[in-house]
Amino acid sequence: MSKSLKRVRAALETAGIDPDIRETALARTAADAAAALDCDVDQIAKSIIFAGKTSGQAILFLTAGAHKVDPEAAAALAGEPLGKADAALVRSQTGFAIGGVSPVGHLTQPRAFFDRRLTQYDVVWAAAGTPHHVFPAEPNKLAQIAGAELADFSVP
Repeated sequence: MSKSLKRVRAALETAGIDPDIRETALARTAADAAAALDCDVDQIAKSIIFAGKTSGQAILFLTAGAHKVDPEAAAALAGEPLGKADAALVRSQTGFAIGGVSPVGHLTQPRAFFDRRLTQYDVVWAAAGTPHHVFPAEPNKLAQIAGAELADFSVP
């Protein structure tokens, strides 16, 4: 079991969530994950990392799978201009590789925002630290353990 997967499992257990981590053939995209799990693509909680241009910090946006982060809305929430987070920043601040960033188990907890669209479902699925592993969670509980603020920042 990878270090990333172990951190996610430990974070879920600490939060009182049964770590029902599932391996998929490929879950690198929301569409891949939804097909593998036979669920709606918007039930996939994508972890999108931006870099704060002022702070240099990773900022996490958990977005419904079929939607994109609106850069202007995201910057307004973050309170600073945002740029693309490169692989080195993502790895150094979260401990995850792009494609497997989990909402929980980060090396350094980023500021986080949670797409309100995800709360329409009883269960959503999120990356568990690798591009091949996911876990289910109740959306409001996931937002809570991710330390994420519910917000509107996504567009189709």
